[in-house]
Amino acid sequence: MNVYILDGTENMFYSAVFFAYSDADCILSSAKNIQLTLDARIITVEYEEDKCERVKKKIAQYDPKALSDIALILKRGCDTKEMTALQYIRLILKNRAPVRDQLSHPMVIEAMDERDKVTLEAHRFKGFLRFMEGDHGIMYAPFSPDNDILELILPHFLRRLTTQPFIIHDTLRHKAALWNGKECAIAQTDDRISVRFSPDEENFQHLWQEYYCAVNIAQRPHEKQMKGYMPVRYWKFMPEKNPGLR
Repeated sequence: MNVYILDGTENMFYSAVFFAYSDADCILSSAKNIQLTLDARIITVEYEEDKCERVKKKIAQYDPKALSDIALILKRGCDTKEMTALQYIRLILKNRAPVRDQLSHPMVIEAMDERDKVTLEAHRFKGFLRFMEGDHGIMYAPFSPDNDILELILPHFLRRLTTQPFIIHDTLRHKAALWNGKECAIAQTDDRISVRFSPDEENFQHLWQEYYCAVNIAQRPHEKQMKGYMPVRYWKFMPEKNPGLR
């Protein structure tokens, strides 16, 4: 069995697909702790632009929208994302047509489910993300999403905070989007970073908590419904649910 080791990028994935497409008994993975069988043959994939573009062109020939589907699937925070994307590609090329509407096919169900998990989380964080005022007026928003959605939510906040400098920090993947009011960049961060907050930040967090208490009706508990709209795993960086966040 051939095991293609990837670095998690789209270009590396498509380079691997060029070789793995007809390799029926293979695994594509960017997982750090992949379990290998005794007969595994490790293949470290290198980016090859010509092969990457040939694969993309072939997919787009039959379904231009599939490239967007695949990009979203590859942002999943699970170890099977590359295999899901590969099987989806194989099905498209086999049918020589879009397959996303074949919702009775197990592979299509899996691919669309993985895609939708990414878009749903990105949609949620447009409302769940909480900014804190850092030193010098720079707003700082840490979060640790299940999926790699920083680039998906960034345009929303660039439109909302056009002149306000901010940092959106994915603490799980150690990367951050930096906006100075004119230019934006995404950079890797250290495992731990130290952020200096403004003297007023504690007061802002108290206001969040007071607002939450004011709109919450103690006589009508809705804990189960609240967890459905605002999953507990997202509470870590939300001051209304995590007093003393600083």
